[in-house]
Amino acid sequence: MSQQKPRQRGGRVLDKATPEQVMGLARNLPLTHSVPGKALEDATPGQLGFLANLFEKENASRAEDLVLYGDVGCGKTHLAIAIGMLACQRMIPVRFFTASSLVMRLRKAKDDNRLDAELKSIGRAGLAVIDELGYLPIDIDGARLLFQAGADSYETRSVISASNLESGRWGDVFGDGDMAAAVIDRIVHHGRILRFHGESYRNRHSLMK
Repeated sequence: MSQQKPRQRGGRVLDKATPEQVMGLARNLPLTHSVPGKALEDATPGQLGFLANLFEKENASRAEDLVLYGDVGCGKTHLAIAIGMLACQRMIPVRFFTASSLVMRLRKAKDDNRLDAELKSIGRAGLAVIDELGYLPIDIDGARLLFQAGADSYETRSVISASNLESGRWGDVFGDGDMAAAVIDRIVHHGRILRFHGESYRNRHSLMK
């Protein structure tokens, strides 16, 4: 497992914020503003403060996590990619994976006896985005590899996960309730969970209507 020093948690920190403050800080995000707007409708002041800190330039390198979960087609991936692009603009290395592609990558590395090297390569990123968590079933060996990658990131880099499953159902993803609980515990320690809901954007704008 690769080793990396925990990141400093400096910079101005907001415990609470308003939707207007968050939207103002998100104005440079390369995405449709209706996406964060929808996500903020039911956000708590603490969640809003977390997002405000996430968008602040001086806090760009803080090792904090964000889970985007909710209905299909409501902008989870869109927002995750936009935050990743913002990090790139701030010279923070970013890696993007779907959960299934990350598991396959780690499984191949393990089979080739280079798992430590692969984890070290992933660990060079300041932000890792894991999309489609829970969309496809993962066997127990794959779940353990995914857990290992997540544990390796704890307090060393930021992780954004996008999922259609609420955290209470993550045992279905990891095949083990205790493993899922450990992942959630790490996320909520230095992160937030943000819920998306509503009609799918793709369905709403479908040409087949």
